[in-house]
Formats: sequence, C-alpha cells, structure tokens
Amino acid sequence: MNVDLLRRLCETPGIPGREERVRELIKKEIRGLFDEVTTDAMGSLICRRAPRAKGSGRGRPTRVMLSCHMDEIGFYVKHIDDDGFIRLNAAGGFDTRNLFSRRVLVCSKHGGDIVGVMNPGGRPVHIATEEDKKKIPEVKEFLVDIGLPAAKVRKLVAVGDMVVMHEPFVAVGDKLVSKAMDNRVACWLGIESVRRLEEQGAKHACEIYSVFTVQEEVGLRGALTAARSVKPDIGIGLDVTLSCDTPGVPKDEAVTIQGQGCGLHIMDSSMISNHELIDDLEAVARKHRIRHQRTILARGGQDGGAVQLANEGTKVAGVVVGTRYIHTVTEMIHRDDLAAARDLLAAWMNTLK
Repeated sequence: MNVDLLRRLCETPGIPGREERVRELIKKEIRGLFDEVTTDAMGSLICRRAPRAKGSGRGRPTRVMLSCHMDEIGFYVKHIDDDGFIRLNAAGGFDTRNLFSRRVLVCSKHGGDIVGVMNPGGRPVHIATEEDKKKIPEVKEFLVDIGLPAAKVRKLVAVGDMVVMHEPFVAVGDKLVSKAMDNRVACWLGIESVRRLEEQGAKHACEIYSVFTVQEEVGLRGALTAARSVKPDIGIGLDVTLSCDTPGVPKDEAVTIQGQGCGLHIMDSSMISNHELIDDLEAVARKHRIRHQRTILARGGQDGGAVQLANEGTKVAGVVVGTRYIHTVTEMIHRDDLAAARDLLAAWMNTLK
C-alpha cells in the first residue's frame, strides 16, 4: 500500500478555494496513468483514462466519474490586530471544542509557511472563573499567534492568506492518523484504484474520469461544475464517513465499524445512492471477498450529491472509508478499510462495458 502518497496528500495544505498545492502534487503523481489531464476554471483536476478494451455494447463506452474532493477544512486570515494577533474566518465546518491549543500553518505568499499557535482569547485556566471554563468559544474568538510584533506580522501575512492545522501524519497500530484524511483519502483512491487496474493489466472497457474537485467543504461546488463538463453515465462519490465505534456513542449511530471493510454509502443529506449500483458494487465485493459494509449518514453531504444533480441527472453511489474523529487533527482510518475501497473500485470498474 502506498502510504507515503497518503502522507504527502494529507500534509499538503489546501483549503476550499486554495487547493493548488494538492492539485500540483496529484499532477506529478499521475504522470503516465491517464491519457488526458485538464484543469477547469474553478481549479478541479479532470483526469481521463480511455478504455483499454472494447465493450460488448454499441455506442460509446460507459463513462464513470470518480469524484474526489481535494479541499480540507481550514481558515482564511480576516484581520491582524494592533498587537499582531491574527483573526480567522472559517472555510468549512468546525467543532470549536477541537481547536484549543493547536499548532497551525499560516501559508503566506509574502512570508512562506509560518508556524503559529491557535487559542481562544480570554483568561487561561489559572485565572479563569468557573463560568469561563464552561464556555465554548466561537471561531471568531480564536486567534493565531506567530510570535512577532504587529508591524512584522503585517509585512508577512495578508488578509486572505490560508491557515491550516499543522500536525504530522502518523501510523498508530493498524491505523493511520492525520489531519485532512477528509478528503485526501478519496484523492488517494482516485489515483490508486486506477493504478491497481494498471498493475493488474486489466483491460477495462469503461472510460474512467478521476476528478479531483474543489470547494466541497463549502457546498459541493467543484463537483457540480466538473460533472457538467464530464457528463458521466455513473458517478461514484469517494469520501470518508463517520466511524463512531467508540465509547459514548450508541451502536446504532456508529455508521461504520473500523476494520470491517469499506463503506457502500446508501444515503446522507445530499444524496441517495442508486440501489442497483449499490447492489452491483456489493456483488463485486462478495465475488472478490472484499470486506464491505453498508452505511447511512444521518447528516452531512459529499460530492456524489452534486454529481447526481448535474446535467439531466446521473446515477450515483458512494464508496467511503470509515474515519474516527472527523474534522479534527486526529482523523483515523484503518489500513484494511482503505485497501478494501481501492480493491473494490478497481474490480468494479473492470466489470463495466
């Protein structure tokens, strides 16, 4: 398994609207794997691989779009105060309980990547009142301190600069942990499932588009415009999903159990998968003895929801990887679940005509 690629993807900064570093990494990684690579006006990377065999049907081959969003949740600099503290505007959904005492990376076009620390304003624990301790601050109350006076900060940092969490990718037992597993996992799958076809010498009859989309975390934007361009017959939304198989969560709310395989994503707030596609994916998984589980997410969305609505409508299904502690710097996946998703995608695409 190419864990190093996943590490590089996760550690590369790229928030909604600023995915260019991730896009450049992917472009270098996929050389020779696709026949045509283009970037649309929004910044989504559209990678086409022509069929390697003739299909049995008439007309053009089945066109499948793997939708993999590149953006991670993060922040834009919105203000630098007179004491040199940086204030932020969120780009994506945060639970602020997870933002206390974090290292961040301020990605500045003037000063390069600058390490800073994030904390909310207010009294620290030694002088906090009991009421202070109960309060959960909003994003607007957090600040970034890069350890410099205001004049120097303003020379290095500008409103609109990108800020991301700054934590290393690590292996923990059978698991892999990092910020931005959501959704660099999908970027990895969009590459490695096609690479698996190549390595196996599979003569697939379908036309494959791995599309690395932008601005998913703020409304599935890039997937919609890319799908209008690609015009797929089938769309597969690749993403992480919750794995709440941890203490304090009822078993019926777990969504997925880590180590029990990739998820066949039935529905969420943005989409309902085509039931025939889910059945087809499940049949392939059973044939190849690939571990899998059916999943429903009560709230939340993914690129498949945008692809489904594009053009005259598209058949879609979701393939997901269960992830603990989503939207934190400790997003955790199981190696076997990731491998299962890769293997299922490769095997399924090889069945399409």
